[in-house]
Amino acid sequence: MAGTRAAIRYAKAILDIAASKGVASEVSADMTLIATTISGNSELTHFIQNPLIKTDIKKNVVLEIFASANAVTQSLFHLLLENKRFEILEAIAIEYNKLFDEMNDVEVAHVTTAFVMDEALETKVLAKIASFSNKKVTLKNTIDTSIIGGFILRIGDKQYNASIANRLQVLKRELSN
Repeated sequence: MAGTRAAIRYAKAILDIAASKGVASEVSADMTLIATTISGNSELTHFIQNPLIKTDIKKNVVLEIFASANAVTQSLFHLLLENKRFEILEAIAIEYNKLFDEMNDVEVAHVTTAFVMDEALETKVLAKIASFSNKKVTLKNTIDTSIIGGFILRIGDKQYNASIANRLQVLKRELSN
């Protein structure tokens, strides 16, 4: 839990610096790359999390992997070296992108479907989102075959369940009463 709070503080600080220099979107792209690279590579995750590896070695490896990163992003690596906090790099990247989206009035809509969304379903989902929110929305699709069909839409603390499994459950409750 303390790591998450620290990650939020680092993310806020980096966002403030990036915004003041006018490079917040470039840093956001860096943070997306960092988060996906670390989460997608178990060796890198173990390397960063390993307390036996010296932080200056971690910094050099991270700088080599993310050599094309913005100067603000690279300053984060130096700060993490000084404070010996490299283990929260992925969490910082995730929190930065959340704060960046919030700053730009962008919400993430989590859509659960039984299969990969086609254009027709995406249009229905976006129409439903228009009634939930007036912000810009990015869709994240999760596949769950247990919902049989339709979709479950979650934006923030709101949820709209248009799944076949939900409709069958409602019908079952109505028939049993």
